[in-house]
Amino acid sequence: MPTRLEELQLIHCSMLPGESMEFLQDDEFWGQVLSQDMGTDFDQPSIQKQATMATFTLKIDGKPVWLQVTMFMTTDDDLISVKGDNLSRGEQERWLEIIKQQRDELEDTEFLLYNLLSLHLVPLLHEAPVTTPRLLTSHHLMSSKKRRSLQQWSSSLKVAGFAKVGYPGVIYAQGKEEDIEEFVSNVKSMQWLALKVRFVERVPEGMLNNTGGESLSGWQEFSRVGEVVEEMRRIRREDCVLEMGIGSSTSG
Repeated sequence: MPTRLEELQLIHCSMLPGESMEFLQDDEFWGQVLSQDMGTDFDQPSIQKQATMATFTLKIDGKPVWLQVTMFMTTDDDLISVKGDNLSRGEQERWLEIIKQQRDELEDTEFLLYNLLSLHLVPLLHEAPVTTPRLLTSHHLMSSKKRRSLQQWSSSLKVAGFAKVGYPGVIYAQGKEEDIEEFVSNVKSMQWLALKVRFVERVPEGMLNNTGGESLSGWQEFSRVGEVVEEMRRIRREDCVLEMGIGSSTSG
C-alpha cells in the first residue's frame, strides 16, 4: 500500500506549470492524502479502506486531448483511457496503440505507471497539434490545371497527401496547420461543383509517427475509390474515409 501511494504521489509531484491532475472521485480525500509527507499515516485503517482506487485526469492547458487514469491501490493494475473534444475512433485507437507500446517497453520498470505517464504520455499531450489532416470531396476532379495546382501547392507548402481524380473527386492532405490552412484556401479559391470539407482533425505530430502504419509523404494521384481506401488503410487511417461513406472495408 505505501508503495502504490508513493507512486501516486510521484505522479502528482511531477505536474509542471500548465499541467493539471484532477481526481474525479473523492477529490478532497486524495488532496489530503497527497499533501502529507511520504509514509505518514498511510497505514491507518481508515485511509486503507477508502484508498482502494484513484481515478483522475491529466490535462494540459489549451490542449483538446487528455488522459483519464484509474489506479488500483491494492494491486499493480491500472486503466488509461484517452478523452478529447471531437476525438475520432481512429485517433482513440492510435492512442491506445501508443500506450500499449510504451507500456510493453517499460515492463518490469519500478513505478511503471509513473514512468509511462511522466516520460511518455504527458509529454505527448504537450505536443502542439501542428498536423492537421483534411479530407475534401467534390462532384468530380478532372481538370488538368487543378491537378497541376494541387501538385505544386503540396510541394511548395510541404503538404503530403493525394487526389483521387474522376467521379467523385477526393483530396486528402496533412501537414503543419498553417500550411494546410493555406492549401485548403487555395483549393477553395478554384471553381468546384459541390466541394465539401468533410473533416478537420487536429492530431499531435508525434501520434502520426507512432500509429503502427506506414508514413505518408509526397503527393499522389489515384483513379479509383478502392485505391483511396487502400492508401488510407496503409497509413492506418481508413476510418477517415469509411465513416464518410467513401468506399468500403472490402475495397482494394
